[in-house]
Amino acid sequence: MAEKRVLVVDDEKLIVKGIRFSLEQDSFHVDCAYDGEEAVEYARNNAYDIILLDVMLPKLTGFEVCQQIREFSSVPIIMLTAKGEDMDKILGLEYGADDYITKPFNILEVKARIKAIMRRVESKAAPKENSRYLESGDMRLDCEGRRVYIKDREISLTAKEFEVLELLMNNPNKVYGRENLLNLVWGADYPGDVRTVDVHIRRLREKIESNPSEPKYVHTKWGVGYYFQNE
Repeated sequence: MAEKRVLVVDDEKLIVKGIRFSLEQDSFHVDCAYDGEEAVEYARNNAYDIILLDVMLPKLTGFEVCQQIREFSSVPIIMLTAKGEDMDKILGLEYGADDYITKPFNILEVKARIKAIMRRVESKAAPKENSRYLESGDMRLDCEGRRVYIKDREISLTAKEFEVLELLMNNPNKVYGRENLLNLVWGADYPGDVRTVDVHIRRLREKIESNPSEPKYVHTKWGVGYYFQNE
């Protein structure tokens, strides 16, 4: 199996050293960045399987780093946030993060979350017996390539946005409650709440809908959940 590459971004060198040592014990290749600008350069010039990104950084904040990386990559990003800072978690998701871990954290939890995200990404990338493509109206979803096109223009989605869309498209007109979506896409052990789903649905609509307030594809059934309507 190819060596997995992780980028760890934090200006606290002792924290970086600890994470790096622990991940290298599990045969990960680990690069380290200590400010926001360095992190963006690393992400632009290397292919990573996952990025651990602290919110409070010199030069660029973690949110700004996440936003810039999302302009050229859909690599899974886990934000490291201060304990109890709910707004940090929500902002991280708004800017395109896939998950978050609160400080102080247990390194075993960090490794478990990294491995869980990688397993989900790999299982989604594995060949499926069903069609490689899903189509609806002007939108085409490439299941194996994990790409989305609208009128032949590629739309850049994060890993979680893609997984939400793929699940809904595979089950048109089926309404999924927010808790159900959270369990299916993020996993039953995910510590976040249903606001995570709402944030991702909103971001997804902003990217795929010509008028997000009057969606053509991803609809809300008030008081129940979300569903995909085929064109």
